[in-house]
Amino acid sequence: MGLRESMETGERTGAQESRAPGSVDAEVDECAGVRGAYEGILRRQSARESAARTYARALPIVPVRARGLTIEGADGRRYLDCLSGAGTLALGHNHPVVLEAIRTVLDSGAPLHVLDLATPVKDAFITELFRTLPPGLADHARVQFCGPAGTDAVEAAFKLVRAATGRTGMLAFTGAYHGMTAGSLGASGHATDVRVARLPFPQDYRCPFGMGGDRGAELAARWTESVLDDAKSGVPLPAGMILEPVQGEGGVIPAPDAWMRRMRRITESRSIPLIADEIQTGVGRTGTFWAVEHSGVTPDVMVLSKAIGGSLPLAVVVYRGDLDVWEPGTHAGTFRGNQLAMAAGTATLAYVREHGLAERAATLGARMLSQLRRLAAEFPIIGDVRGRGLMIGVELVEPRAERGAGDAVDSTDGDRYTDPEVFPAPADGGPRPAAPELAAAVQRECLRRGLIVELGGRRASVVRLLPPLTISDEQATAVLDRLADAVEAVARGHTDSGRPYATHTERAG
Repeated sequence: MGLRESMETGERTGAQESRAPGSVDAEVDECAGVRGAYEGILRRQSARESAARTYARALPIVPVRARGLTIEGADGRRYLDCLSGAGTLALGHNHPVVLEAIRTVLDSGAPLHVLDLATPVKDAFITELFRTLPPGLADHARVQFCGPAGTDAVEAAFKLVRAATGRTGMLAFTGAYHGMTAGSLGASGHATDVRVARLPFPQDYRCPFGMGGDRGAELAARWTESVLDDAKSGVPLPAGMILEPVQGEGGVIPAPDAWMRRMRRITESRSIPLIADEIQTGVGRTGTFWAVEHSGVTPDVMVLSKAIGGSLPLAVVVYRGDLDVWEPGTHAGTFRGNQLAMAAGTATLAYVREHGLAERAATLGARMLSQLRRLAAEFPIIGDVRGRGLMIGVELVEPRAERGAGDAVDSTDGDRYTDPEVFPAPADGGPRPAAPELAAAVQRECLRRGLIVELGGRRASVVRLLPPLTISDEQATAVLDRLADAVEAVARGHTDSGRPYATHTERAG
């Protein structure tokens, strides 16, 4: 029986037990013990947790310590974390101002659970939140604390606009993601009992009308107008419209600013409340404090979660005061009074605002996008690079060419990757087919290099970067270097074999 098997079954030899501390053999034993414990945790997770788990499948690590951009696993490896709790960690892991805010509440003896009672901690949070809201909303806004997740805020927003308008249906957009409960799933394109009409979301790379740009956005807007104004469209006047200023899980697709303004005019002229889902885009992520500020749009309702809790569970709905028609008890939630999350959220909101981290995200994000686009010009498995601020997506595609035997790419000849005779563009000039298997391969190669990234997009073909807003220039360079190495490894494995990228297991087999 080998050392690993011996550790897993709990067996020890007398020689192992008698080795002196600090010796080479003792260090080997210690490393093997750590690895055995680490692998045991992963095995128990697989045996005991739901099959619905997602991140744990693609990222088989056991985090034990973290600070800023860096996570340390139980196996001693360190990783640069560009997942950031799916955008929750605006300041990265365990930022000192967040930890201090939490300790202050803990040391004060204040109650941690208070339902919706007023507290100094809640008052400070609301004050700081209202200080950051888009112009035109803060002066007459109301806030509803919901259950702790973003999907709870979406459900509350739907209930709010239905009560305010007396109408029932909702408008949402293809590619959207608003949560995992019934109403939010309906808005995200899944079949539910909630009546949701889904509209085309404009984008350049995979334009639903085949053209992109201003023309594609114009057609998407006209489609929306037609659905609302055609008595035979089958879509009655809805209670509200919900949209993401940047579709996150949908593949990092920024909404064109002019189209956003058009949606505001369309909804306003028809008395349809506009709901902005800023759950992932908010708190400086896209280069403005709230992503709607890029277009100058003031929504009627904003749903907020993730970063506003400073890494802890918190979700709220902020809305125009005249929509506040709820009777007492119409909407509630046991865990809407999370004092630690409010304290951490206040510290996070204030730090981002006072240190200009939104502006920093805009500058650094533009630089990272520029470098990634140069990478895309070198490797045709990258179909598109897009994003806003530090919300970045890299879409992996399948080059439409079968390579013959012996037609390998010289690793020193980068020009071959862009040779149209080797990798011809699609005949219609459109985007190449999405390649989810290549995206998954890039994610695996990133993890091997100590970089954690997320996948998204309708076909799971988009590698997503959501680094903390506190990322340094040097760290950003390290992230891009590791991602570039991973893309190169996958591209060469794909093009040299003339078939989709083979996993290490496949190659070993």
